[in-house]
Amino acid sequence: MLKKVYILFIFALISCVETENPLTDFGQDYQPLAVGKFWVYQVSETIVFGEGDAEERDFFIRDVVQYSYRNAEDEVVFVLKRETSTDLNSWMGEGNYSLLIRRNTLVRQFENQITVPLVFPPELGRTWDAMAYNASVTDMYEVDFRGNVTLGEQTFQRSVRVLQEMEDDEITFRDKRYEVYSRGVGMIEQYSEVFTYCSRNDCLGEMILNSGRQTHLKIIEYGG
Repeated sequence: MLKKVYILFIFALISCVETENPLTDFGQDYQPLAVGKFWVYQVSETIVFGEGDAEERDFFIRDVVQYSYRNAEDEVVFVLKRETSTDLNSWMGEGNYSLLIRRNTLVRQFENQITVPLVFPPELGRTWDAMAYNASVTDMYEVDFRGNVTLGEQTFQRSVRVLQEMEDDEITFRDKRYEVYSRGVGMIEQYSEVFTYCSRNDCLGEMILNSGRQTHLKIIEYGG
């Protein structure tokens, strides 16, 4: 009898410990942040200036976490330097942007725009307003894929795709955007295709590109 009471006591103690220390893994390492971390992307880009007038180029982007600081809300803000290169040897600075985690959301300030590109945990089917900190507009994002992603010769397990936009009316505009994040790595892919079509009477509905840009980033190296 004494042995049974002892066993029950142990189970009760374990249960109490689990209650007082619930799991707190929200998957924030889908975008790990620390000074010194870096990500290098291969980029292909097409810019359309007008009908039959387009420019294509291939280059590289490197994002490096340069430093961090605490803002007025006592949040840790990470400042990243963005650089570009055509040969992976000579790099040119393109400016800075910042990332921080606020109430289990990733907040990004890039080119004076604040967005929420990811939420934690990034569960399949989860949706949120990426413009939550911009009261005048709403832009709903959704985690529409979760699994393995292969980019070149690298396969990333435990990855999620955030669908930002997928519209094409085939008459006036096309807007397709998404980002892919991998646990323990961060953003591994970014795709943006935003174009307007020729809307004159002689070309309406023919899906002739009139202006816009397509940009595709794929990670090739990361560390720190």
